[in-house]
Amino acid sequence: MGPVEDSTHPCKVRRGWAKARPGRRRPRTRRCLLKGCERRFHARGAAQRYCSVECGQAARRWSRWKAQQTYRATATGKEKRNGQSRRYRERARSRQEPAPEEAVAEPARVITQNFFRPLLRPARLLRRLRATASLAQPALLFARLPARHGTSPATRAALADRITTAAANLSQSRLR
Repeated sequence: MGPVEDSTHPCKVRRGWAKARPGRRRPRTRRCLLKGCERRFHARGAAQRYCSVECGQAARRWSRWKAQQTYRATATGKEKRNGQSRRYRERARSRQEPAPEEAVAEPARVITQNFFRPLLRPARLLRRLRATASLAQPALLFARLPARHGTSPATRAALADRITTAAANLSQSRLR
């Protein structure tokens, strides 16, 4: 019941009711409608279906793709697609390889004999080394050459061990 109409003082019941009234109730959480996401979220508007802007964009991309597939299944869509394919094949046929006389004659890249010389050991060091079974030829020849990209550090370490062994043998032979 409301206050009496001819009452001159404010209604205590009404004032108490305003304080006891709880705050606005939050709507329950919704699930994102994007397949694969399905995260729970609080909607900021009545029509919000997706939890984030990214999910909404992904849903629009899928929707456009699905509409395109549906259209291409119709007779008109198939006809238009066949026309696109035909025009592409004509363009590909019209593009021809340049004739051999029209091609630009670029000089071939040649690796000279001295290309690897700075990376190899000098011949005077090779003459002094004795042929030992523990020394691998690649370890000796490519001592300064860095290991190739993608090789494991173990490969480089094995070569380094063989090189240090060979250097120790060389220094001992000089002392004799």
